[in-house]
Amino acid sequence: MDFWLTMLAFVAFGLCVGAYGTLIGAGGGFIIVPVLLLVLKWPHEEAVATSLCVVTANAASGTISYWRQGRVDFRTGIQFAVATLPGAVIGSLAVSLLSGRVFDLIFGLLLVLLSTYLMLRPERRAYKQGDLDKPPGAKGWLWTVRSIVDAQGENYTFGFSRGWGLVLSFGVGFMSSILGIGGGIIHVPALISLFGFPAHIATATSHFILAISAATGSTTQLIQGNVHIAPAIAMAIGAIGGAQIGGRLSRRITGKWIVRGLAVA
Repeated sequence: MDFWLTMLAFVAFGLCVGAYGTLIGAGGGFIIVPVLLLVLKWPHEEAVATSLCVVTANAASGTISYWRQGRVDFRTGIQFAVATLPGAVIGSLAVSLLSGRVFDLIFGLLLVLLSTYLMLRPERRAYKQGDLDKPPGAKGWLWTVRSIVDAQGENYTFGFSRGWGLVLSFGVGFMSSILGIGGGIIHVPALISLFGFPAHIATATSHFILAISAATGSTTQLIQGNVHIAPAIAMAIGAIGGAQIGGRLSRRITGKWIVRGLAVA
């Protein structure tokens, strides 16, 4: 009976993580990993591996919700997702090389720095049309202009450097796998603050990228035998349902508050 109560608690936890993670465009690993480390006292390799499996399920479910809303930039997402794959594999293989103390230090510093940055700069100034057509200097490396019309008829037009985006995505794949946080916690603020993506497009596209990169990292971790199968399945079940809730909530919240919610997390 204790086993089933524990699994039910994991499902409830996954539901909350899935809802909040999808709302802010992250997979929820930034919540899962600390709980597994600090509350359940799991070794960091097992916490990272199990978290990545849950993040994969959450991101896949959230992507479906955002796809229905018409907010996923699939063209950009596929390119960035491919760039994350080598980093995701390398990060999954390297995680066992970190000591627990070094892992904690990297994880904590990364989240504190991201939070501080997002609180100070929740949104980037929108580009003017002239900026989109003639980007300044190095910002124009493989410059791309995208226009997305969502299911509600709202138009999002934005420009960004595809070259630097690919470089960023490789690093996100590595960091997400080595820390088990899925990458959305890094990708979303970077897409918004550095590349000028509208917040709603950034969260939706990040979730699509996350589904691919986290699945790659999860596969590597499963092969290494680091995943706690039963807790991972239970949390994933909750996360799948929670992701649909988070996707619906995102329609009612402005981009600025989505970013601030990410910073608080």
